[in-house]
Amino acid sequence: MKSKIISFAFVFSTLNIVAQEKEPGVKTFAKAVVDKFPNTRTFDVQYEALGPSDYDSKLFGNKLERGRIEEHNRFKAAFNLPFYASKSKRFVLTTSVRYKYENFGYGDIFNYQTNQTYTKDNQEIHYWAGALTATYMSTLFKKPVIYNATTTVDGDEENFQRLKGFVSGVLVLKRTPSTTITAGALILLDPSSIVPVTPLFSINHKFKNSKWDMDFILPQRVLFRRELLENGRISLGTELNTESFYLNLDGSNLKGVYELNQLELKSGITYEYSFTPKLIAFVKGGFNNVVSARLTEKGERTNRYVYDQKEDTQGYFRFGISYNLFNKN
Repeated sequence: MKSKIISFAFVFSTLNIVAQEKEPGVKTFAKAVVDKFPNTRTFDVQYEALGPSDYDSKLFGNKLERGRIEEHNRFKAAFNLPFYASKSKRFVLTTSVRYKYENFGYGDIFNYQTNQTYTKDNQEIHYWAGALTATYMSTLFKKPVIYNATTTVDGDEENFQRLKGFVSGVLVLKRTPSTTITAGALILLDPSSIVPVTPLFSINHKFKNSKWDMDFILPQRVLFRRELLENGRISLGTELNTESFYLNLDGSNLKGVYELNQLELKSGITYEYSFTPKLIAFVKGGFNNVVSARLTEKGERTNRYVYDQKEDTQGYFRFGISYNLFNKN
């Protein structure tokens, strides 16, 4: 699911702008990506604080423990650089690097197996990923189309862990001054994927006689946006995000490297402000719902999880600042 959502964001954010150009090129391509997703800009730094949350967990289908996460913080940094473009400006190669640090602070925890309450030390997580992306923009049935192939390697502070990838193709079905509709398909090159082929769909619509527009990407987001104050924009809606990292475990039940995948549904408000065409900041906040948090052996499908955790809804606050080296207006 994580790879799917990343590809949805990447492909559709590009196409919403590329679809409006007769001759899409590198500048058009870059504008499309960075407009909607800050972590695709040249440099991006984000910090997120999540409120306290009670949780209940199971190991191999049996109740394990219940407790409270008193503190949960995330720091993310990203670097993206298109380093090659063909003479026609239709083929682009981009390299990306991501780093994430997470910190968990716990309250009292009750263990169902021992019927005892205990405390757990703060947990610190480091995660990194590097990617190489090839994008080709063309036409099909006289309509704009974008083809994408991405290879990703990721790991933790100790070692490289996995190699993943995906390929996709998306076609513009409708293009008017107010509405753009796209559809396509994504193929995941990841043995841990439950569904290797996924349909893609998006709608971007500007309402008539209104400053508002709707940005819908299935299943990643539905946002209603409008300009607010000079050089600012406000967004209201819901976004589906994923978080993952690796754990090196050496316990009585779990030994080896495991991967935690967490699916989050974030609803709330975002305000973005452009200090200059290249420097943009944002703040956002609202409610975070953890749809699922599952632990699997490295490389195993997520439906073959060994650990499952349920969490209560929590508040969250995130802010970030990004710099786009190539933006001139």
